[in-house]
Amino acid sequence: MNLSVKPVLTGEKTVLRPFTADDADAVAEILRDPEVIRFTFPADGSLTPERLRAWYGSRSARDDRLDLAVTDRSTGELLGEVVLYEWVPEARACTFRTLLGPRGRGRGTGTEAIRLLLEYAFGELGLHRVQLEAWSDNSRALHVYRKVGFVVEGVRRQTRMRDGAWADEVLMAVLEDEWAGHHGRPATGAAVNDRAAGGGSVSSTAGRP
Repeated sequence: MNLSVKPVLTGEKTVLRPFTADDADAVAEILRDPEVIRFTFPADGSLTPERLRAWYGSRSARDDRLDLAVTDRSTGELLGEVVLYEWVPEARACTFRTLLGPRGRGRGTGTEAIRLLLEYAFGELGLHRVQLEAWSDNSRALHVYRKVGFVVEGVRRQTRMRDGAWADEVLMAVLEDEWAGHHGRPATGAAVNDRAAGGGSVSSTAGRP
């Protein structure tokens, strides 16, 4: 598997492309969005413009992970990101995370972006497993993850205090044989995941700069 190659992946609504340092300002705006803050990390000032510019400017040099900008195909606007990281070569596995700013939500762009990345992960990179860790109260993300074929595998109970209450982390994954059967469009995936999760909800939680 070669994660040093940073592809451009094109869908009907979105284009996934490598990050550059010039994307830092757009990312900073997305990170100020209340929903992004709620489901990722507090806006504590640690992600300075200098740190963001260094982080996104260095993504294309990394050969152990794949960070791609999610952009609007018609305008080129940066809407968010999709990432494969924590590569385990012997298991042919990676962890996945994503975030979208407000202008990338509710239009199917997140669903398409995840499908594009997973198609590349299984079809071109030869991964066997893509997994994620997610909060138990993000119904928007849970809906998308189920829709593209992620299956709930377990729950870490009450791992963090959020908004005055303990929150669970949900573990989800999709395997290469599953992907080969549905390519991100499972006919019964939502029902299966509802039973496994007991109706919970998730969002990506880790791997931030």
